[in-house]
Amino acid sequence: MEKRIIKSFEDLECWKAARELGEFVVTKILPALPKDEKYRLADQMLRAARSVTANIAEGYGRFHYLDSSKFLSNARGSLYELLDHLITAEAEKLIPAELLQDGRGLVDRAVRLLNGYLKYLKGKASGL
Repeated sequence: MEKRIIKSFEDLECWKAARELGEFVVTKILPALPKDEKYRLADQMLRAARSVTANIAEGYGRFHYLDSSKFLSNARGSLYELLDHLITAEAEKLIPAELLQDGRGLVDRAVRLLNGYLKYLKGKASGL
């Protein structure tokens, strides 16, 4: 297995997955929402998506496991918040079920990668 060199938060697979999710929200979800949702659900979705990548970046900038894990935990919370917004949008017939399914897949992938990164950091902190 090739060892990856991480020089920046931008090299983290969990950040890349969260960035892909953010792009999905901007390019697929927001244009599908009615204009009257621009400052309601659309704004909340955009804030949640941006919060994920921002918290991963901030966590990366912390040099202690407990500090990093707090921000990564916030990122995971924002992922689930975004999933809830997607579920709401589909339930209220604002987006088609296919967009919810695609979004759910992107959220699930980002959560798995984020959990893996947290596990890796915990192992490093405990000397494993």
